[in-house]
This record gives sequence, structure tokens and C-alpha cells, in this order.
Amino acid sequence: MFFATAATPAMRRSVYAPALRSLDRFLDDTLAATRCAGTQLKDEGAHWSLSIDVPGVSREQLAIAIEGRAVKVETVEGAPRQYKRAYEFTQDIDAAASSAKLENGVLTLTLAKARPESKATTLPIG
Repeated sequence: MFFATAATPAMRRSVYAPALRSLDRFLDDTLAATRCAGTQLKDEGAHWSLSIDVPGVSREQLAIAIEGRAVKVETVEGAPRQYKRAYEFTQDIDAAASSAKLENGVLTLTLAKARPESKATTLPIG
């Protein structure tokens, strides 16, 4: 009598697992790129430059909020086009040194990187 083990199908699936993970990452990246179409981010050293296409929306119809590392951009109620997105950056943003400009339907945010404050103290040697 001959018995076959059930481990073979599991092993076969594990061979394809890296390719499936790679395909999942590719699809996630592709879909994320299409969701953020019309958005361009550049790291320019001391600040980030974020450009967002918002055609048909005026300055009064946009609300921008900066909190720590997050930037929220949304249109107010009654705007001809609805837009609501949040962006998270790798370090805190200095809201006082940042600026926003709207020209020809393109919102350009210049987001200054906050300089981390040193909390180091010197101890006298006694």
C-alpha cells in the first residue's frame, strides 16, 4: 500500500508566495499612484514642495490645516469640486514658516521642515 503526504501542496504554495507578495506591492503602488494623480511632492532640503491640482476652486473654498507631521487639505461645503486629503511627512512641519499659493488651479504648498530642538543639558562636574 502507498500513502502520499499532504505537505506537497503547501510546499508548492510557498514557492509562489514571494511572487504573490511582489505582485501585491506592485498593485498597491500602482493604485496609490492613480489615487494621487495631480499631486506632486518634492523634497527640497529645508522644505517640501507639494503641488495639488484643484481646478475650479478658489482660495476661499480651500482649508489647509497643519498639525505636527500631518497636512490636511479640503474644500469647504458648497465648493464646486470636493477635495479632501491628508498627507503625512517624515518629520514635523513648521507652520509659521510654511506658505500656500493658488495659481491657475494648482495649489502649491511650501512646507518648512521643523528643526528638532536639542534637549541636551550640560552637567557641571563637581
